[in-house]
Amino acid sequence: MTVARIHSIETMGLVDGPGIRFVVFMQGCKLRCLYCHNPDTWSMSEGEEISSIDLLNKVKRYKIYFKNSGGGVTLSGGDPLLQPEFVEEFFRMCKAEGIHTCLDTAGYGLGNYENILKYTDLVLLDIKHIDDKKHKCLTGQSMEESIKFIETLKNSNTKVWIRHVVVEGYTDSAEHVLSLAKYIDTIPNVERIDFLPYHTHGVNKYKELGINYRLDGLKPFKVERLEDLKKILEDNINDSIQIN
Repeated sequence: MTVARIHSIETMGLVDGPGIRFVVFMQGCKLRCLYCHNPDTWSMSEGEEISSIDLLNKVKRYKIYFKNSGGGVTLSGGDPLLQPEFVEEFFRMCKAEGIHTCLDTAGYGLGNYENILKYTDLVLLDIKHIDDKKHKCLTGQSMEESIKFIETLKNSNTKVWIRHVVVEGYTDSAEHVLSLAKYIDTIPNVERIDFLPYHTHGVNKYKELGINYRLDGLKPFKVERLEDLKKILEDNINDSIQIN
C-alpha cells in the first residue's frame, strides 16, 4: 500500500464536486499562485502520513451519505498530482467500492496521468491562465506541465468541471475571457465552468506563516463585473456547458 502526506480532511464537503464529499487536502504544490488561500499545503514535508487503505476505511464510513446525495471522495490540495502513485491506487480502491472519485487539480504534477484518469470520474480543473507569460506571472511556473495533463484529459472519458479565478488586472479582461472560451472548447468533456471571484479569505494564513502576501491591498472582485464577464463567456462557449 502506498502512503501519502495530507494536510487535512473535510468529511461533509459541499463545494468540491457533486453531492456530499469526503474531501482530502493533500500536501505539496509547485505553483505559487498570487492569490493562493492554502499556502500551508505547499510543502511536501508537512502534514501527516496516511496509507491508502487507512484513508479508504475512513471514507467508507460515509458511503450512505454519498449514496443519498450523489457524492463521493475528492482529492484536493495543494495538488494531488504531486503524489501520483497514491492517487492512482487510492482511486482504484474507491472505484472497487463503488465510490465516486473526483480530482481537484491545476494539472501540475509528476505524470502517470493516463493511469490516474482511468479511475477518476470527475476532474475539477483549475485553469490559472491560458497565456504562458501571464501564467508564469500569476503562478511562478509555465503552462507546460499543465498542458500535458490537459492533453491526456482530452483523450479520456473523465468528465471535467473548469474552475477559473477572476483577478483584477490578471484575468478580468474581455479579451482574456474570449480566449479562454476558445481554449475550453478544445476540451471535449467539459460539462461546467465555475467563474470564481478573487477573495481575501486566506490572507491571515500568510501572516501566521510569515509569508509576504503579494496581492496585499487588492480588494475582492466585484460581483457586478463578474456577471458581465460570465455573459461574454456564455455568448462564446458551447451551449451544452453550464456556466456558474
